[in-house]
Amino acid sequence: MKRTILICSALVAPSLAMAEGSVEVMSWGGAYSQSQVDAYNQPFEAETGISVNMTDVDNPATPIKAQAQAGNVTADLASMGYSDATRLCDEGALKPIDPADLMPAEDGTPAADDFLEGGLSDCFVATDVYATIIAFDESKFTDNPPGSIADFFDIETYPGKRGVLKEPRFNMEMALMADGVPADEVYDVLSTPEGLDRAFAKLDTIKDHAVFWEAGAQPPQLLADGEVVMTQAYNGRIFNASVDEGQPFKIIWDGQIYEMEGWVLPEDGPNPENAMAYLKFSTSAESLARASMQISYGPPRKSSAALVGNYKDTDIPMSPNLPTSPENMGNALAFDNDFWVDHMSQLNERFAAWLAS
Repeated sequence: MKRTILICSALVAPSLAMAEGSVEVMSWGGAYSQSQVDAYNQPFEAETGISVNMTDVDNPATPIKAQAQAGNVTADLASMGYSDATRLCDEGALKPIDPADLMPAEDGTPAADDFLEGGLSDCFVATDVYATIIAFDESKFTDNPPGSIADFFDIETYPGKRGVLKEPRFNMEMALMADGVPADEVYDVLSTPEGLDRAFAKLDTIKDHAVFWEAGAQPPQLLADGEVVMTQAYNGRIFNASVDEGQPFKIIWDGQIYEMEGWVLPEDGPNPENAMAYLKFSTSAESLARASMQISYGPPRKSSAALVGNYKDTDIPMSPNLPTSPENMGNALAFDNDFWVDHMSQLNERFAAWLAS
């Protein structure tokens, strides 16, 4: 589905040079695009006079590649995951981005030193951090609620069905962390035959209690329907179910596996100067903090943390609900795209065999 959003705002105290024209932005739609409208587009238009036209698609990487191949690029910026950005960058479809061109932190810290590890690459600037986590129904564990990744695999202490993603990614990492492997050693261990055996052995302990899911909307529904008492899930889905729908769901941040999305600049975009102005504006510490108050994805800049306030117009502090909050990062694992590029085919086959056994 595509939709175009044009928002005209009154001019307020510009700190960027006033400009003309527009910038064409491609994003994912839904609450995600709306958070960008509120945090980036409206303030940017008000400050610069540049109109932001937003087109929503299922996955921006697909049309960006098609536009590049056709030699008819209509997008100035696009939002996509790190792995897609890396692939398209390698294919020459994206412009290199110099971190020195980005806004420094308020105290003057250069962007290159302010972004979290993995937040900047040759053609990619991160805008948000999201995570795969463990969630549980608080009403089912009133006396002794679970609190660690190991508890997800502890059927004796915490009986009940488990929601499990029907693919090897995230399962392998969580299994090893639950088995005592520190987050910073997970991929080293997983790269060995012994490590793979160890992960599958840990998964064996919950296999008979697993309800497998494939789409992100399923885990909160499984919890709401009482089909599971704990589940792997995406943090934003659980936050929305809890805060917006009043469900008694709680997130276990221990063992979270976090990833990043961000902006890329397609080669030969129609408005290169306006695109760069928008990129700089939307990836400032202040803009990224505003976005994190609209949706429960963490800002990828360290200096943004202190600027994050409450969720939308509520009295709910947003910081405790973000993957990047210091209290939630104690045993967090950065998802390793390179590992999965190298091992996905092999582990898909082994995981399918494990499911069938």
